[in-house]
Amino acid sequence: MDVPKDQMSTLLDHGLFPSAQMLGCFLVSSSSVSIETSPHLKAENLVLLGDALFREKEYKRAIHAYKQALHCHRIIPKQNATPIRSALSASTRSSSPNSFNISAINENEVKFKIASSHCALNENRAALLEMEGIPSKARNLQMNLMMGKLYRSSRHTRAAVTCYKECLRHCPYIIEAIIALAELGVAAKDIISLFPQTPTRGARSTFDHFDSSRWLQRYVEAQCCIASNDYKGGLEIFAELLRRFPCNIHILLEMAKVEAIIGKTEEAITDFEKVRSTDPYVITYMDEYAMLLKQKSDYSKLNKLVHDLLNIDPTRPEVFVALSVLWERKDERGALSYAEKSIRIDERHIPGYIMKGNLFFSMNRPEAAVVAFRGAQELRPDLRSYQGLVRSYLAISKIKEALHAAREAMKAMPQSAKALKLVGDVHASNTSGREKAKKFYESSLRLEPGYLGAALALAELHVIEGRTVDAVTLLERYLKDWADDSLHVKLAQVFAATNMPQDALSHYQAALRINPQNEAAKKGLERLEKQLKGVDPDAPEEDEENDVEDADADQEEAELL
Repeated sequence: MDVPKDQMSTLLDHGLFPSAQMLGCFLVSSSSVSIETSPHLKAENLVLLGDALFREKEYKRAIHAYKQALHCHRIIPKQNATPIRSALSASTRSSSPNSFNISAINENEVKFKIASSHCALNENRAALLEMEGIPSKARNLQMNLMMGKLYRSSRHTRAAVTCYKECLRHCPYIIEAIIALAELGVAAKDIISLFPQTPTRGARSTFDHFDSSRWLQRYVEAQCCIASNDYKGGLEIFAELLRRFPCNIHILLEMAKVEAIIGKTEEAITDFEKVRSTDPYVITYMDEYAMLLKQKSDYSKLNKLVHDLLNIDPTRPEVFVALSVLWERKDERGALSYAEKSIRIDERHIPGYIMKGNLFFSMNRPEAAVVAFRGAQELRPDLRSYQGLVRSYLAISKIKEALHAAREAMKAMPQSAKALKLVGDVHASNTSGREKAKKFYESSLRLEPGYLGAALALAELHVIEGRTVDAVTLLERYLKDWADDSLHVKLAQVFAATNMPQDALSHYQAALRINPQNEAAKKGLERLEKQLKGVDPDAPEEDEENDVEDADADQEEAELL
């Protein structure tokens, strides 16, 4: 042989993929190994070249090489096929694209590598078609996990559940499969029943085994709680696990994500900061953290976060959502393109859809916002997608649809004060429904007394119905326990509307002391200062110089015409 094949394997084993790719070109073009005389050797060489191309992320070329290998394999004369197959069945090598010490071509392994290449290119349909060509008995753990993901992305829920269950029957520690089954609605007890029962000798060893696997069962229960919108239950179990595994990055991230979803902003930020201080190179859920920093108007931390993420891995969807959050204030169109890019990278990336919906709403495109929030909801309904849908439907006066979405949220989260508030928001949009809205807001506050969103909404309702004193009393009561800028802004607005400018002024200033970036406080203060100076705040600001220039330009255009 002109090129020793073992040298190609050595290069691959040592991660020298560019050299392996170039050597592979010599290997497959060798005149001593042709498809006519040595199809099995040709097939092996093509697989090795495909492996080098795969690791160099030249996925299209890898697919082409693997398919050529399969073609060579299929024309091997039947009399030669038997010893090759027996050699393969005796092989104990991994079928992963990361393992390249292949002594002979295994058709199922090559199909898996082709599917892996299609997945890397986001060609899920082609990947699934390739994987379905592998008999179910021949699939290993990696293959079943990939099949589960592909079936899930193509909305074949039952088939996805089957594949994920098969994974856990062989290895209960595949966390991805646990999370997926929880999100697909499988009960905790049914997931735990899949775990293989390790045979043990004696009661003591049985107890030890149970104790060591107990944390995993609790983890399953936590994920199932969160998937069923029992956020409180999920957080309690995660907190229990955190006591057993202090500073566990994964648990802290899961807790922070849930806290962000349910509006526990301060707790979520604290947990994200713990993660960043423990491991500053984490990217998972950092777009959620970026949204919280934007919400708190902490642009210095947001800038640093985005800068760090770009330096770690600029190809991840989380990075593009974080960029979108950063750009929202400067350029909404640019921010939208970043959000869309995150979805192109990973079509199941929920924060990308949430961000896209929020941007469309702020750009006064509520119909497009509905589509984006629906996209998030189809992947995994959570409080934010319901809130986005209600807000967007109300903006286009689709009261019936808004009420349906709000009731859906209330049904999914019966113990959620925020879901109750959503129903109140829909009723408040209609004059005849204000009394109902008041009851829902009050119920929301009974369920969660510290929920400022409901307190602000109830205060707004009091103002609309002329109960200014009730609004002020409610807001001032909350100010005793919560020094929040939004409470000060709402009080300032109430005082400004009731011709009490000095009180309004002090509350706008208090809001800006707490949060100097609060836009509502800035605008309110600017408007109030104009009023105090006797200037009409609604009068358009005219630039006389610009008017003259425009008049001159009009005259020039007339002359040209």
